[in-house]
Amino acid sequence: MGGVDVLSDLLHRARARNTLVRQLIQRPPWSVTFADAAPLTVVAVLGGGASVRLDDLDASPARLAAGDIALIGATGRCTIADSPSTPPEVVIREGRKYRVGGGEPVDGTSWNLAPRTYGDGRPGGTTMLRGVCELHGEVGDRLLAMLPPLAVVPAGPRTRPALELLAAEVAREEPGQDAVLHRLLDLVVVVALRAWCAGPGPVLPAWYRALSDPAIGEALRLLHEDPARRWTVAALAAEVGMSRAAFAACFAALVGEPPLTYLTGWRMTLAADLLSDTDATVAAVAREVGYEDAFAFSVAFKRTRGTSPSLWRREAR
Repeated sequence: MGGVDVLSDLLHRARARNTLVRQLIQRPPWSVTFADAAPLTVVAVLGGGASVRLDDLDASPARLAAGDIALIGATGRCTIADSPSTPPEVVIREGRKYRVGGGEPVDGTSWNLAPRTYGDGRPGGTTMLRGVCELHGEVGDRLLAMLPPLAVVPAGPRTRPALELLAAEVAREEPGQDAVLHRLLDLVVVVALRAWCAGPGPVLPAWYRALSDPAIGEALRLLHEDPARRWTVAALAAEVGMSRAAFAACFAALVGEPPLTYLTGWRMTLAADLLSDTDATVAAVAREVGYEDAFAFSVAFKRTRGTSPSLWRREAR
């Protein structure tokens, strides 16, 4: 098996942007509410402990120990504190800091310890990293759909080296530092996502579970590697060494939908992002995702997205 794997394909196409990494070093008690969370937030505790609560959801706070990573896919209010019982002290809204109950923003310079580092800096407290990033388009939504609103990845040997790299770089101020932090945050997200998927208990999408099957995993890889190819069920079955009937039944059982239905959904995901991101004509987008007939593409797009490609493009922009 060679070429692109499905998770790597999603991560590449979802290419995180507008990343931001900050470090907190603070003695208890402390509590910070983020009023407008990013589509994906990473919280990692390097020392001490922290509590993460999604304020808009009726769920218990998650407790993080040193080395734990939380992946937050919910975009509502989120409170991070030393303890669930610590009342909120400050609210961060649109990048500005406000005291709880106060209307005017407060000067945050007294909190600044170093580049991208804030808190009181006193020993014996919590050292925490918080990274935010915006995943791109419909592919990013597909990736986020793998996660619950709050996924906690326990400390482990596979995630620790990436965290240590990010922690070593966050307070530095050198040429290209933002690019370094962007890539290291990507690395932390990937290893944490992979560790979470491999752990006990997560309810993963059927397509992800199907990757562990050699034949169906290979078929999914082929569909992602060359989605524009004029695939048939028979051609896919031949590629993975199965009979057409056995392959179709196995694919539907593991993935939850027939092969060509999966392919159409993936093509429409790619097409939605092409329409949003490029000035290519509808006919050109249709060809890019495997449709020679722009009318057939428009019908398929409207059936899956509820609107025409042209209207989708106007609304996206």
